[in-house]
Amino acid sequence: MEKEGRKCKNCGTLVTGKFCSECGQSYSEERITLSHILHEAFHFFTHFEEGFGYTVKELLVSPGRIQRLYLEGKRKKIQKPFSMFFICATACGLGEYWINKLLLHFAHTNNFSEVYFFQHYLVIMQVLMVPFYALIGWLFFFRLGYNYAEMFIVMLYMVSSVFLLVVLINCLKFIWPTLNTKFIEFPVLVCYTILTNINLFNKSPRWKIILLSVGSMFVSFSTVEIIQQIIVSKLIP
Repeated sequence: MEKEGRKCKNCGTLVTGKFCSECGQSYSEERITLSHILHEAFHFFTHFEEGFGYTVKELLVSPGRIQRLYLEGKRKKIQKPFSMFFICATACGLGEYWINKLLLHFAHTNNFSEVYFFQHYLVIMQVLMVPFYALIGWLFFFRLGYNYAEMFIVMLYMVSSVFLLVVLINCLKFIWPTLNTKFIEFPVLVCYTILTNINLFNKSPRWKIILLSVGSMFVSFSTVEIIQQIIVSKLIP
């Protein structure tokens, strides 16, 4: 009877410790209670904050290093790329919507097409462009060791941090409502991308990484600018 009582409730394997050696589920004889639910919620949010906060800090302070660590398999403290990407995309979407809504209401900005684009299309366009960014990155850097799937992970983290940077830069419009943020976003994103690639491909000559970064950015930014102009001219009322 004792052995029966120590069977994993998920797969039926005999459990000798706190976790099943077959499926990894923790063993517990307790029923779910309110305290159990609160414990699970606290566990989720504290682990979420630890991984997310660490990942954001590393992406902003040392971009490229955290991608390299993730690809090397050192992933315990790092927020998973897809969850990181969609959290930041959601934050950017909400941030851009409310920033521009408040600007229209209180500052009476008259660049309606730009505001409408940022509110409705920026995040969607960037989400759809990630596979393209990964392809461009792979085509320019494939000789340095990473395959397309790995470059896709690199781009998920890079675009995640770009989402956050865009929101922070656009907050400057609360001080200068007529500010054209492109003149800030472009040099910031150029420097950020170059620094990311230098830290990611840290065993290659810096001059080579800078040249490849400039080439890949030219293709990516030119494509984005063309698509943005098409959206503004054809889809925005």
